[in-house]
Amino acid sequence: MHRLVLLRHGQSVWNREDLFTGWTDVDLTDQGVAETRHAAGLLRQSGVDFDVAFTSVLKRAIKTLDIVLEDMDRLWLPVHKHWRLNERHYGALQGLNKTETAARHGADQVFVWRRSWDVPPPPIEPDDPRSAVSDRRYAGLDRANLPRGESLKDTTERVIPFWREGIVPALRLGARVLVAAHGNSLRGLVKHLDNVPDQDIPLFEIPTSRPLVYELDSGLVPMRRYFLTDDGGQEEITWPERSGSAAA
Repeated sequence: MHRLVLLRHGQSVWNREDLFTGWTDVDLTDQGVAETRHAAGLLRQSGVDFDVAFTSVLKRAIKTLDIVLEDMDRLWLPVHKHWRLNERHYGALQGLNKTETAARHGADQVFVWRRSWDVPPPPIEPDDPRSAVSDRRYAGLDRANLPRGESLKDTTERVIPFWREGIVPALRLGARVLVAAHGNSLRGLVKHLDNVPDQDIPLFEIPTSRPLVYELDSGLVPMRRYFLTDDGGQEEITWPERSGSAAA
């Protein structure tokens, strides 16, 4: 059996303020730090351990991972950071208040931008101060691959290559893997792992700092998946019967 744990970062400053965040590099709140320490305690309590970890290049995910590894006395583990694990890019919506945006554009339109599978938000212009064009983290990235605004479909399509090229090899070597990332990048990974239909995955919620554990067979097809619960138990996730999972 192969074990994979997915962990969404703790509450961020812009989560608290109800702002579209995307690739904007905001920090954790004190509550986010506390949530993450609680997650580390659940992992220890459940006897879950790791050999390697992966995260995005955004500080809220990196700090979440660092806190977990510190609390589990695993700061020495190898950590791999990659932009493909970043949150969905919210384009020109980044930094806007969600409630105010709904009042301006209509709740139905904002729901489509937030929760549809393949409708992206309005794109951000390259010369916008919020753009990632001049960010050193992406200096080596072909401008054609630098998002200006992503749908969940777009996000999933850029996460899966890293899954196949970065994470799958570690799992096949027997490593116990932790991925600390974001709601939408992890949602895309769940869609791929469980072959979730397009119309179902946008509504699947991954709470902040709540460990999602996958137990995978030798072909990396999920056998079980569950959230760790506060009482030390497991909350199983089941999907309607389908033709099978996507495996590796």
